[in-house]
Amino acid sequence: MTFTSVIRHGLVHDGLGGRPRHADVGIAGDRIAVIGDIPPADCPEIDATGLVVAPGLINVLSHAWQTIQLDGSCQSDLVQGVTTEVFGEAISLGPSSEALLEMVPVRAATRLDFPRLSAGLDHIEAGGTSVNVASFIGGQNLRALAAGADDRRLTNDELKSLCALVDEEMAAGALGIATALIYAPENYATTEELTQLCTVVGRHDGLYISHLRSEGDRLLECLNELIGIGQAASCRVQAYHLKAAGAHNHHKMPVAIERIVAARAAGQQVSADMYPYTAACTDLAAVIPPRHHAGGPAALLDRLADPAVRAEIIAELESADGGFENLFVGADRGHGIVFLRDLADGTPAAGQTLVDVAWKLGIAQPAAALLDIVRGDPTQQVCYFVMSEDNVRLGLGQPWVSICSDAEAVGPASLSDDLTHPRAYGTFARILGHYSRDLELFPLAEAIRKMTSLPADTLRLADRGRLAPGAFADVIVFDPATITDTAKYDAPRRYAVGMHHVLVNGEQVLRDGQVLPARPGRRLRRGR
Repeated sequence: MTFTSVIRHGLVHDGLGGRPRHADVGIAGDRIAVIGDIPPADCPEIDATGLVVAPGLINVLSHAWQTIQLDGSCQSDLVQGVTTEVFGEAISLGPSSEALLEMVPVRAATRLDFPRLSAGLDHIEAGGTSVNVASFIGGQNLRALAAGADDRRLTNDELKSLCALVDEEMAAGALGIATALIYAPENYATTEELTQLCTVVGRHDGLYISHLRSEGDRLLECLNELIGIGQAASCRVQAYHLKAAGAHNHHKMPVAIERIVAARAAGQQVSADMYPYTAACTDLAAVIPPRHHAGGPAALLDRLADPAVRAEIIAELESADGGFENLFVGADRGHGIVFLRDLADGTPAAGQTLVDVAWKLGIAQPAAALLDIVRGDPTQQVCYFVMSEDNVRLGLGQPWVSICSDAEAVGPASLSDDLTHPRAYGTFARILGHYSRDLELFPLAEAIRKMTSLPADTLRLADRGRLAPGAFADVIVFDPATITDTAKYDAPRRYAVGMHHVLVNGEQVLRDGQVLPARPGRRLRRGR
């Protein structure tokens, strides 16, 4: 047999969670040809003595749809062994509309104006990328197409049109629909609307995956909504970044897990993903109740300029029972909200809490300071420290939980001086190193399965996420003793260490820890 490359003498984990074995891996073109004892071959070889050989990792929730257009290396994920980035939470590369483009800030030299998701993913592949890409249809895309930023129910004709569009995108290989229901305008979607759309997804054996309407005060009710949609639509469902947000809600995490376990025991296909940190990260404006976002960003700013509406919003934020996802209360009324960059007017804020910044601005109420800051910079991003480490470990330990970064993948051409969440640089190495090796939360074989065959099978990515003859040659080689995340909250832009080699579709993209110029990544379709 003729090989294009051979990986020799490694400890091979096939991605299925079983016992590893010492073997060679022979690659022919873009596929794995042989796993076993391979005689000398006339092709490039990788010495994996003392190292682990495993399938490439799958990032179930990536926001790299912009950074990958600027820098196809996806270096912050690639050096951790990620070979597939999955997009689509709320926003996908299509189907686009003028209303969507008015709501979503897009960096220079990047695009979101694709009439179909399939066209957007083809654009990524044509531009060149080190990693594979796949995507859900973004829930915000669908709402924007039908109703813009309006807070209203869809008409029957609008919903029928969206169902036809979803059917078309699913036939072209979309993974399913992904929503982020704490945000406007997706928050305006009714359960019935989501169920009808997911019925189409279910017919294609796709997945409905969702950032629940609430991960805090109404976590259990909103988890019930997700499970109910799956039942009514005959559709597989998954909860994005499972958590119980806010100290007063931490006791709900075991109950949420019990509900998922019960649904699975009853035969329903329900799963979740997580990132291994106690802080979330999103816009500061996400704190403001969704009804005030109706009409889009400009309408929100108009409301923030109205003293009466400002007073109303502040009262809602200060309330412990406002009927929305109150991240202000969940993050200890600003003590757990940490800025990632200075304010638009130059006021130093990076690394400081909202309470500290409010004091610096001379504003007695942190909630009032928050509104002023959003009015001056609606895109300001912050970390929300709302989870407990005990719950993180509890969730990660569930066999049906896969791993996501919920972040961009950053390379040299898309670097920023701002702080970021360390999950952008350390998520997957943290699972392999800190949680598996150091804390022994689960064996290495299980850690690998959670990031390879589990998500590949859930997403229906055929011949991915495993090392077996005939599977695509997405392969990583790393040192299990040294794989480590180095990114911290106060110094987040530090690459992980311990990953030696990465191959994507049979081509090497990382050699001895150094990113190579090869761009063999492909657009992946569900079921193919």
